[in-house]
Amino acid sequence: MHVGTGASIAFWIMAVVAVVSASGVILLKDIFRAALLLVVSFLSIAGIFVTLNADFIAAVQVLIYAGAISILLIFAILLTRDVQEGNPSNRLKIPGMFMGAVLLTALIVVFVNTEWRLSTEAPLDSTTAALADLLFSNKFVLAFEIASVLLLAAMIGAVVLARGEDE
Repeated sequence: MHVGTGASIAFWIMAVVAVVSASGVILLKDIFRAALLLVVSFLSIAGIFVTLNADFIAAVQVLIYAGAISILLIFAILLTRDVQEGNPSNRLKIPGMFMGAVLLTALIVVFVNTEWRLSTEAPLDSTTAALADLLFSNKFVLAFEIASVLLLAAMIGAVVLARGEDE
């Protein structure tokens, strides 16, 4: 079954938005704006998952990354003093660019040397309901509750630490 033209266009638009916003995260000196661009990047990646019929992964991307992780990062930035200064030293700029070039080279080599086969089968039906039944069954609910309590404790600790420096 051939993927529709609209889905292909949407995929490429979201791919460009993801790459541009991720580049903005790296290049901006204002850490708050970089965090907002990180949210845009996470949301565009979720959109890419939707175009690939991976609706459960898209929902997890929105809930966990674009929701919880991004909000936690933004709260941490807002509770930090002297956020406007950014990172003036940039002492890891050269090693970071080197590691990025190594990673890019590895990805290009893998992409070029992989035999990509397209499936001729119709996409599977939505698996979200089956996965939700498995995840929220009795044996996994406790893990979700523990994770939420740990995130709440981390947020309360950040607020206490930020308030402790003022007094």
